Amino acid sequence: MQLLIVQRVLGVLLMLFSVTQLFPIPISLYDSDGQVAPFLLAFIFTLLVGLVLWFPVRNLKQGLRLRDGFVIVVMFWVVLGLFGAIPLMLSTAPHLPVVDAVFESVSGLTTTGATVITGLDYLPRSILFYRQQLQWLGGMGIIVLAVAILPMLGIGGMQLYRAETPGPMKDNKLTPRITETAKALWYIYLGLTTICALAYWLAGMELFDAVAHSFSTIAIGGFSPYDESMGYFDSPMIKIVAILFMILSGINFALHFVAWRNLSVGPYLLDSETRTYLLVLLFISVVTVTLLYVMHVTDTLGESMLTGIFQAVSISTTTGFTTEAYYLWPGAIPVILIFASFIGGCAGSTAGGIKVIRFMLLIKQGRREIMRLIHPNALIPIKVGGKPLSDRVINAVWGFFSAYVGSFVVIMVVLMISGLDQVTAFSAVAATMNNLGPGMGEVGANYADINDFAKWILCFAMLLGRLEVFTLLVILSGAFWRK
Repeated sequence: MQLLIVQRVLGVLLMLFSVTQLFPIPISLYDSDGQVAPFLLAFIFTLLVGLVLWFPVRNLKQGLRLRDGFVIVVMFWVVLGLFGAIPLMLSTAPHLPVVDAVFESVSGLTTTGATVITGLDYLPRSILFYRQQLQWLGGMGIIVLAVAILPMLGIGGMQLYRAETPGPMKDNKLTPRITETAKALWYIYLGLTTICALAYWLAGMELFDAVAHSFSTIAIGGFSPYDESMGYFDSPMIKIVAILFMILSGINFALHFVAWRNLSVGPYLLDSETRTYLLVLLFISVVTVTLLYVMHVTDTLGESMLTGIFQAVSISTTTGFTTEAYYLWPGAIPVILIFASFIGGCAGSTAGGIKVIRFMLLIKQGRREIMRLIHPNALIPIKVGGKPLSDRVINAVWGFFSAYVGSFVVIMVVLMISGLDQVTAFSAVAATMNNLGPGMGEVGANYADINDFAKWILCFAMLLGRLEVFTLLVILSGAFWRK
């Protein structure tokens, strides 16, 4: 372990993050909302800490190793969550205690969208913009952004990319150089954000709302400047725009790049994960619409279709936007939607959950085991896109699933011991580990009323889900630290 190299990279990354804390200041000055000081003080403090870490080791030139990458990724997300909370603690509206400010910051950066703040409609726009900005930065991973910049500072980035990028097959690169790969991802990310903001604006949103919601839509975050979330806008067109861009954001960004480069939709049609993803969304949407209409939750079939499709896509992609209090819907509808979030979006997207590719492989492995019982001596390969996968990939998926389920159970039991009821504990863990946001029970509307201990545990759950379980668990193991 090269601790001094880790210190140097962490210092550089903190200095970079400090600059983003200046972005809400022009909005604060324009509105004269008195929130300049919290952002300015947060910028100065974050920058100074970054300088203190970086300056003594600025001349070190060693390259990063894989272990260093894991430590930097985990430390940076933890430290980023803490430093991102500073403006929320210093602000007068809202003036959050430490646990609430850290919860809100971690929720934003992990694109979870769970909130402890009520009365969003009355908060200063600079604070509202800052929350949306946290989600946008966390959407593709602040580490991937840094990978495009660190080589200019003499710091290699491949180890960071492998530790941060989600999905079971992490070594695929869009371009020969990791820097160009990171830039390609961010060009696509920025382009989709811009197009989404324009679409919201043309659909009837004010410019601020359009930009704010485009940040959380493309990041699949779910934060909104309004307590009613997307329900604030009584506009079918806005909901349709949201549905379209939530679906796009749940697709592997590498496919967006390839499709854009080739000016063809072929890459989407040929990708088995994307096809499965769209089929899952279609199935969940049909079930939700049917149940809403049969149970007379909505008045007309048209209303059932728009509400059902919007909520099915929002929860299934782990975005977390709401137009209705879906957790109060009758029957099995809320439970079906929560379980859909476990599948989530495609690997390489901004979505949370287990990821569609892993879900596919688990199903294929289950089928193979059944066939092996019928034909014990048969050799039955598991294929994706017509190509057989090695048993190492399959074992890794089973390992991930086991770690995910084990972590889920432990965290849920701990929350129940802290005083949460079964429904609240189960949905809170599902909503945070899947980076979804809204749950059921006490955490249906927000997380303000649960105890502080539960909030800290859920911060850990959000980081666990955002870092795909193993990235965080690996550095907690004793073997990782032994030479």
